[in-house]
Amino acid sequence: MKLLLSLMMLSSSVLAASRPVSLDVGGGTVYGTELTPDGVSGKVPVVLLHSGSGPTDRDGNSNLLPGPNDSLKLLAEGLARQGIASVRYDKRAIGSSALPVWKEENLRLDDYVGDAAAWLRKLRADPRFSRVVMAGHSEGAQIASEACAQAASDACVLIAGTGRTMDEILREQLKDKLPPALMGESDEILTSLKAGKTVDRVPPPLMALYRPDVQPYLISAFQHDPRKAIAALKMPVLILQGTSDIQVPQDEAKLLSAAAPQARLVIVQGMNHLLKIVGDDQALQQKSYASPDLPVAPQLIDALAGFVK
Repeated sequence: MKLLLSLMMLSSSVLAASRPVSLDVGGGTVYGTELTPDGVSGKVPVVLLHSGSGPTDRDGNSNLLPGPNDSLKLLAEGLARQGIASVRYDKRAIGSSALPVWKEENLRLDDYVGDAAAWLRKLRADPRFSRVVMAGHSEGAQIASEACAQAASDACVLIAGTGRTMDEILREQLKDKLPPALMGESDEILTSLKAGKTVDRVPPPLMALYRPDVQPYLISAFQHDPRKAIAALKMPVLILQGTSDIQVPQDEAKLLSAAAPQARLVIVQGMNHLLKIVGDDQALQQKSYASPDLPVAPQLIDALAGFVK
């Protein structure tokens, strides 16, 4: 009986109210989910969660992965258990926000930043919330750092964010994977895009990376430097990074930390890019990319919740 009562008390303490939310931006509407903790009186803090690059939706899922992982959904639920509200949304052209008005060739990183800043302003005007914090994951960390500056959020959190520009990272990632001749062509394309010029001729093996429709987005993204963005922030900043992240190594977090010595850096042992604890288990690492049943690292939730509060 005591165990049953304990379990009932535990389950009642993690209840949260979920409701759909939306925001009109740039000639269209983006759609999201608000999660607020039940049983909490008075104002509560709220965290705006932003997903990573490509077709990643509000829950942290992507059709480029073998299945759902629900990383951001689980993070939102973890925050709710700590008495913290959250809003997460599908960015332009993704998920429920995939409207005909937004085509791939018209997408820009600057628009994502502007949309996030608009969400922050909306949340700041909501009398239910005591403070507004933004947390961006992966490419969302870059978006968060710039949106926080535009909308003057109360604090900013960068999760698994890079410390170098996207073109720098692409050059490094490709140099050991492409034959020399193809790497040379890739370098020429990157140099042109960095200079703001599109490229007409793209070798077939590189088309997935540099197809014409995505080139304007890359030109936009290459102009954003995460080191400059974090250094310009005036509010409290938290940098969160896992030791088992095979997509963004710890060195990237150290670059961010060096650019903003006032920021707090938290390294979560064993956490991977999907915010799950996998350690050195390669089978678990692979499984995590399609396993919503694997929980988000509790250390991450505790660090983020403590910072927000």
